[in-house]
This record gives sequence, structure tokens and C-alpha cells, in this order.
Amino acid sequence: MTKPSFRERLQRGVPILADGAMGTVLHHESHARADACFDAMNVEDPEIVLAIHKAYVAAGAELIETNTFGANSFKLGGAGRAQHVELYNRRGVELARLAIAESENSDVYIAGSVGPLGVGIYPYGRLSQEEAKAAYAAQILALLTAGCDAIQFETFSEHKELLLAISVLRELDADLPIIAQATFYHENLSYAGYPPARVANDLYRTGADVIGGNCGSGPAGIAEVLRQMRYAVPDAVFSAMPNAGFPEVVGGRILYPATAEYFADCATTFVNIGATVIGGCCGTTPEHIAAMRRALDQPSADFVDLHIGEIDIQHEEQAADHPTELSERLAAGQFTVTVEMAPPRSYHTEQLLAVARRLRAAGADLINVADTPAARMKMSAWAVAHLLQTQLGIETVLHFPTRGRNMLRVQGDLLASHALGLRNLFVVMGDPTRIGDFPDASDLSDVTPSRLIDVIKQGMNRGVDMAGHSIGYPSSFTVGCALNMSAEDIDREVRVLRNKLKAGADFALGQAIFDPDRIRRFHQRYEELTGADFDLPVLMAVMPLHSLRQARFLNNEVPGITIPDSIIERIAHAGAEARREGVVIAQELLDQMSGLIQGAYIIPGGDYDLAAEVVAYLKRGESQ
Repeated sequence: MTKPSFRERLQRGVPILADGAMGTVLHHESHARADACFDAMNVEDPEIVLAIHKAYVAAGAELIETNTFGANSFKLGGAGRAQHVELYNRRGVELARLAIAESENSDVYIAGSVGPLGVGIYPYGRLSQEEAKAAYAAQILALLTAGCDAIQFETFSEHKELLLAISVLRELDADLPIIAQATFYHENLSYAGYPPARVANDLYRTGADVIGGNCGSGPAGIAEVLRQMRYAVPDAVFSAMPNAGFPEVVGGRILYPATAEYFADCATTFVNIGATVIGGCCGTTPEHIAAMRRALDQPSADFVDLHIGEIDIQHEEQAADHPTELSERLAAGQFTVTVEMAPPRSYHTEQLLAVARRLRAAGADLINVADTPAARMKMSAWAVAHLLQTQLGIETVLHFPTRGRNMLRVQGDLLASHALGLRNLFVVMGDPTRIGDFPDASDLSDVTPSRLIDVIKQGMNRGVDMAGHSIGYPSSFTVGCALNMSAEDIDREVRVLRNKLKAGADFALGQAIFDPDRIRRFHQRYEELTGADFDLPVLMAVMPLHSLRQARFLNNEVPGITIPDSIIERIAHAGAEARREGVVIAQELLDQMSGLIQGAYIIPGGDYDLAAEVVAYLKRGESQ
């Protein structure tokens, strides 16, 4: 009977047991140094590599990885073997195939192992994107040509390098299954400070067949990573391949404490959480895999929860050193789509998370979290933004009003925001309390929006507070300001904007405009007054109209918004189809604003289905 393809095997949903470590086993079996070029053993000592493969197959592994984790030109170049990329990768596949052929089980798959290049890629290192792609292409092409069943990208602590590596495989036009595994460290964050949910979302969008985590920590850490990933993208297929605990050096040898029996419990845990492909990484051996095999073959095995107390593993790199997704998109000139969400009026967040997941699926790049919109009592915007980022992996823009905050609270709130990973801020005055639920609440503030932008960009981002005292480390906020290009007094709006730009504003959220010619008039007047081109990235507010009543309210009662009579007439004539007409109008306005703005800031007006339609329309336009 012909063996099904690896993708067909995945579709069965039955757990697939992968092998364990190669490098650490080679280290022990060959007595080589831990930093030896193990990929060279495919040619220089093939018998030991073959024996390890055969031991894993005998232990019950259904997926074995080639001994090619570091077989790229940069890592091999460090050992003086850069010219052997094709040879080591081809021989790695041949040895794996030989091990299967000499076993009693032919239903074993081969995954071509691809790891990081080991050299920083610009802007975090000297390597250009083109050089990195060329290196990955050479290794992946060698594995493809040799005939493996899947490509396994593993141990990527910088998940953007992982995304780049996957893109290379796509560009080679190969329809080979992809297993994409990231690595997480202290507090389950990637090297760049990204949580599992964000990484899972990014990997899922690449179309990888399997996403998950490996290395980094022991089974408990990987179990928590798996939980967060599965919550963020429940439709994905997952993998889990932990180390055998945290290593220690004994007598010059690197040892891992987790026993084979412990890994047997881990196998049932990972499957119960939702993993389809499970195995081991550093420190695991054929004995660990055999124990996992026995556990998988007993489906009635009890679930074992691996939650344990936190282990403090210090990581030298500060997440603050890395730009946010928003800042990267702004710098690259990418059109950015963000949707505003209001926090709930309770402590229940299930519906909010479901809506946010739907918006992300439609293509939203970020979520804007409003802070007490219309001065209504709501859950803390920080809590909502933190939930979205940690549970769904959706980066947020936190609205940061100055009303009701004195200088002490402003700075404390900024430190808290940064500690929670909320580094995109929209600084705004905020709605007056007199219009909201508690009109007698304090409405005072010690700082204007332009001054607060200065405090953040020129102070905290340089490591000091308003008094010049050190805050320990520089923060890395990306800060947006408010802008009304449709203002009656454009000259005043330009003067206020120049103060915000001088303070260091990175972008603006524009007040909704229903007449794109107003943008052109603003640009012209700005250039007349300043003698400079208008080059601030603007994410323009778009409000999909859903009724005649709403259109009239906005036009008559919301300062700064003017809706042309022609649009109001279209909504009126649409009658029961007003919602559909509102979406069409929003789409037309966005088309007319093309080239004038760098993004869309969609304000749903309580109707997130309309917002999702507009987002999907924009994303379809990007792909065409």
C-alpha cells in the first residue's frame, strides 16, 4: 500500500510522533565539542548520524529530521566549509532515507531541517535581506532536490527571520509541506519580545501546514506557548518539541534533567492541548521518544498539566530595542489598516475577543483601543489592549488621553503601558467628562497633547522623566497625534500640528473626511505656510455610514465632520439598504484618497461587520 503524503497524514488529525535531538546526541556520542560542525558529520562520520536516525525510527518516530540544522553558507562558513552547502544537505536527506529503508517501518517521513543563519539580518545585523534569502535558497533547494517530505524550520528566536525563510521556500514555487517552529525565552517571549499569539498569527498567515514551538525551554514552557498559540489561531495545526528541561554543565558535559518517563506524560499533555506533531529537542534521546510512543499508543492515558511556578531565566536583550510592527510599517511606507474598538462596559471580554479575531481574519493590521470614548464608563483601555496583544497576537494602538491625568499619573501610566508591551500610543486631549456618565468627574490635566508627545519622544524614549530623572532604560514608544484636515481654521490646525511634529509625532490619526478634496487643500495650505512638503504618515478615519439618522447626527452634532449633501442623499435614497450603501461610499472614499494617506483608521460606529467588510475590501485591493 502506498504511503500517504505528509499533508494527507496531517489531515487525519492523528498525532504524529517526531524524533528528538540530533545535535546534543551527536555531541555525546561523538565526544565532539558542543560547538562542532555537526552537519559535516553527514560526510565525515555518516555511520554515527545513520545510527541515530535508525534509533529514532526503532523508538517509534514517524517523522525524522535531517542532520542539516546549520547547513547554510554562513554557519558552515564559520567552520571553513561554506562550499559544502549542497553536499551536506543532500547527504543529510540520503542518510535519513537509508535509515528508513533499513528499518521495518517504511511509513516514516523525512523533514529537511532548516535553522537560523546565525548572523543578524538588517536592521538588526550586517546581513542584507537579499544575502539572507540567497543563503536560504541554496540550502532549501538542496533539500528539495534531494527529496524530503517536508521542510521543518526550527529554533527561530527571531520570528521575522522565520517569515523570511518561509517566503524563500514559497518563491521557489515548491508545494512542500512546511513545519514552522519559533523559540521563546523568558516570560514566553521571542527574542524580539513578541508573545506566542502574535507569532502564531504571523506564521498562520504564511500558510504553513504546521506551526508551533521548539527548544528554548522545557515541556512546561512549550505547553504554555502551545496554549497561547492555539487560543490565538484555533484553526491551525500545531507542533510542540521541547528541550529536556533546562541544561546544566557537569564535568564539561551539557546535561538535561527531564527523564523519559516525564516526556511520556508530556506527550498526552501536548495532544490534549491541541498539538498534532510532537517530539523533542535539545537533550532528548531515542529513550524519550520511545516513552512518548508508548504514551501515544495508550489513548486513555491521564492528562497531565504542566503548569508550574515561573522560572526566572534572564534574557539580556531588551524588547524595547526592537521597533513595533506599526513603526516598521510606517518606515516602509506600507498602507496600514487599523480598526477602532471600544472597551466593554463590563469585565467580560469573550465577545470583544471574538470581534477582534474576526477583524484580524478580515485583514486588519492593528486594533485601536479607545480610552473612555464619549466619557462613558468602560473597562481600562490598557487591559483590553494587553488582552488583544497577548491572547490574540494583534498589535494595538492605545489611545492615551491627557484629560483627568496629572503629571505623576501620566508618567506612571506610560511606564505601565510599556511594561505591558503597549508601545503604540495615540496621544489626544480626550472627551470632556461633562458629556459622559459622570459629568462631575475631574476634567483637569497638567499637560497638553503636544507637550505629552514631547515628554514621551524627547524624554522617556531617551531614558528620563519630565524632571530629568532616569527611568532605568529608554522607552521605545511610537506616538501618534490627532489631525483634522477638514478644520474650519486650517492655519490654526497647521500651527498646532507643527508643535506636535516638533515634539516628535510619528504619525497622525485623521478626523473622518467625506470629501477627499479637503485633504488636497490641507496639503496645499500646509506647504504654503511652512515651505515644506507634508510628509507625516496619516491613517485617515473612515466611518461606514449605516443609517440616515447616523449621517445626520455626524453632520450636525460632531465637531470637525462635514458630510456632503450628495452622500446624505445617497444614504436617504438607499432606504433599507443604507448599510450596504454606507460600505460602498466608504470604499469609494478610500479609492479617492489613494496616494494621499498611508492608512485607514476605520471607526465602526458600533457595527463591526461593516468595518470588517471595509477591511476586507482594502486587503483585496492590496493583493491585486
